[in-house]
Amino acid sequence: MRGIGPAIIVLVVGAMQISEAHPVHAQGPADSSRSISEALPLFDKNRCSSFREPADQLYCGDPELNAASVKLSAAIQDRLNRIANRPLAIAENAEWIRDRNSSCGIFGTQSMSYHSFKSIQSCLLKETEERIEILSDPNFDCLATNTTAGMLICSDPALALAKAEFNDRVLELVVKLKGDDARDALSEYERWGRERDRKCGLVGKDNAPLEELSSSTACLAQYISEKTAEIIGAKGDPKKIFGRRLLSPSPDADAVDLCVAQIHSANACDNFLTVSDVFQIDNEVAEQSALVTAGVEMIVLSPFAVCSPIASSCTGTCWDPKSGKPSPTPGNRDSFSVAHRVQIEKTFAFQKTDSGSWRCGTTALQPIEFGLALSVP
Repeated sequence: MRGIGPAIIVLVVGAMQISEAHPVHAQGPADSSRSISEALPLFDKNRCSSFREPADQLYCGDPELNAASVKLSAAIQDRLNRIANRPLAIAENAEWIRDRNSSCGIFGTQSMSYHSFKSIQSCLLKETEERIEILSDPNFDCLATNTTAGMLICSDPALALAKAEFNDRVLELVVKLKGDDARDALSEYERWGRERDRKCGLVGKDNAPLEELSSSTACLAQYISEKTAEIIGAKGDPKKIFGRRLLSPSPDADAVDLCVAQIHSANACDNFLTVSDVFQIDNEVAEQSALVTAGVEMIVLSPFAVCSPIASSCTGTCWDPKSGKPSPTPGNRDSFSVAHRVQIEKTFAFQKTDSGSWRCGTTALQPIEFGLALSVP
């Protein structure tokens, strides 16, 4: 998006375009006579052997799929130009890639036979063309949120219009920022959504029927209205909206969410992870200090090693990818894939200021008390 900053665009489009690809040797032939690379005219020219997964090799080496991938990238870019919550779009697209592959008979790095190439290629092309068409529909932006609040907003025309106006006004401000400031502003926009869901009683209600959530409609409308008025009042100055809040009125989940945002910003974690949920488990509040134990759920936006500085700084620990549990033993070279989900539990310390607000005293996520990493099927 023009004005958002090239680093953000490279990250988003790169993560969404071809899933996660790692340079290794090309897949060997699945039958005794011919390799799948023989069916791909662009295989050598585009150096498709650098991709591990067969689907990525097909999009790289087949002329029709390669051309479709260019159109898909353009459709993705157009969609990014009109939405503010890009990280959830990355996760949604990664899940679509997995669904697309499995429906076309591709499973991970399992090699395919030369004789199955044509049917798989036709299936991938059909799925990609349908995806390009649906990405161009603005209504998809609403429906693809796949969250309780998103579904409730989409089901109410007035709320959907108010949310669309709010989104447009946010983007008008963000395009005036550059680099880290733009990245942090988009992260703050995401945090508003989590704060809204907690305030409107939507946390933990992913499977609740919409008719049971009607009591939250007025709350959503009020929150969107208040935030829209706040942005209008800034008169086009993004610094009057973003990057101002360092203190919290109470030591609670909202305060922890802000604390995690500060830690992630300091460690450039937003390039790799987005926080999807923060929920309070317990708290101990004294006159001048407080401890809040909370769960923090995150979604992987770009691959990183399960034991690396990113893993330690941004999730609080190294991980064992087989068990999905924290691992104190470094050295594993496996990586988290896009849309992988990580949940940790940690106790955050807060101090009360002279103004009566609360400041987070926890400056790092490690160590954590509990952790669980879940891959997307």
